[in-house]
Amino acid sequence: MRRRVAIGFLGTTLDMGRGGRWQRWRPTVALCQQPDLFIDRLELIHGTGSAAALAAQVTADIGDVSPATEVRSHVIDFKDPWDFSEVYTSLHAFARGYAFDPDREDYLVNITTGTHVAQICWFLLTEAHFIPARLLQLSPPKDRGEGGSVAGSHSIIDLDLSRYDAIATRFAAEREDAASFLKSGIATRNPAFNTMIDQIEKVAIRSRAPVLLTGPTGAGKSQLARRVYELKKAQHQVSGAFVEVNCATLRGDQAMSTLFGHVKGAFTGAQAARAGLMKAADKGVLFLDEIGELGPDEQAMCLRAIEEKRFLPVGADQDVASDFQLLAGTNRDLSVAVREGRFREDLFARLNLWTFRLPALKDRREDIEPNLDFELRRFSEREGQNVTFNREARDLYLAFAMAPDAAWRANFRDLSASVTRMATLAPEGRINEQTVRDEIGRLRQLWVSGEGDASPDRMLQTILGAERLEAIDLFDRAQLAVVIEVCRESASVSAAGRELFAVSRLQKTSGNDADRLRKYLLRFGLAFEDLTPTPNR
Repeated sequence: MRRRVAIGFLGTTLDMGRGGRWQRWRPTVALCQQPDLFIDRLELIHGTGSAAALAAQVTADIGDVSPATEVRSHVIDFKDPWDFSEVYTSLHAFARGYAFDPDREDYLVNITTGTHVAQICWFLLTEAHFIPARLLQLSPPKDRGEGGSVAGSHSIIDLDLSRYDAIATRFAAEREDAASFLKSGIATRNPAFNTMIDQIEKVAIRSRAPVLLTGPTGAGKSQLARRVYELKKAQHQVSGAFVEVNCATLRGDQAMSTLFGHVKGAFTGAQAARAGLMKAADKGVLFLDEIGELGPDEQAMCLRAIEEKRFLPVGADQDVASDFQLLAGTNRDLSVAVREGRFREDLFARLNLWTFRLPALKDRREDIEPNLDFELRRFSEREGQNVTFNREARDLYLAFAMAPDAAWRANFRDLSASVTRMATLAPEGRINEQTVRDEIGRLRQLWVSGEGDASPDRMLQTILGAERLEAIDLFDRAQLAVVIEVCRESASVSAAGRELFAVSRLQKTSGNDADRLRKYLLRFGLAFEDLTPTPNR
């Protein structure tokens, strides 16, 4: 059987027992009077002078109530018992110098005596396993009565949380609640998306580093950014505002002023000072949506603001401070933009610590049903009308929505607009099969019209996808669209090359036209064979 060892401070006030020491509750003596907690050895920590004299008296009294208990004296003289650094350093040194033998001895740390600072230090040292012990708290008797005991009672606190199923369950439930909050309460079913949300929840709670949200337009980046802010605010991690900026709308000289503010008279028309949106996000969260659209000057200023929490308003000669957490969103591939020199590599490195890509709706078809219910609830709350599906209509809509050929080009924006239309047109608040059929027709027409759009960008998006298209300059898009049209109308790569480079060939400045064309297409990850000729043109 292991020996039980207690470690604790002498209570310079409580252990004194003025007015009759045997008639008053003295925690260190009471420790050795507990009927079901025999102490084999007490490691008693105290100071010098009057504290040493009191320690001798308490040791003698313990000898009277528990003769078999050995008391060892340890002198630690604090200059300031309320100085956290001094107390922690001294107790840490005590712990390192003590010959713990947990195989043979069971240790208890008495946190009843000592200052609150000492109690905190005991907890930290025990929780970090510098001291292999459990915590002990003594309580005075509630009602002694005539001739009653002054021993009081005790409680042992085990810091091994794995033993507390209720606590573990509660922690797990809190994590699930936080993840559900980020998903707006939607019971999403896509495993990859749910795993990503779990990771975002951990990062949101544990880190203030920038977070980059990528993914196609309409995938929910803006909504998720706001939920991250609301979660951090609920956790008391931010106290300021949520400030959202669509960087694609920032153009020209006004971009710097909008973001960083300006002083009065900084430029023509600056009749009053302006704080700017970055200052407005102080103590809160700044969400820079479409950050890939920022110009080079704004990127440089943003980098400094992220790293130093300071920036220079337009026309100012003194910095302004703003302590914000940055969230950024983009539908571009910023690594491509870095390679092409359109985005700063150092800014991308700062943003790329935590990057999460939100999938398109068509890649999360199992989540269409819970999002359908969510959008219907949102409509009801917004419009004050309770709208529901009948069973046949719901099944019909889900069969269409989850089919492989459902394009969902605008992702959740398409779904939200679709639900709004059906709910608005539903007869007597009930979406029936005819309402669904009409909406399916609208969506199909919308998507077919999109595919049939003759604009170069629409044609390029069909071939390259939206993300790759966004990484191509407008100048190159126009040229590439012409090249693809010629390839589609040509029977072979040589025929397309002859048409595209006809002038060069006449001037004898063009060599192998087919090889030249293939190399051009390869710049965009394309091959002539990918461009199926369009019949009947």
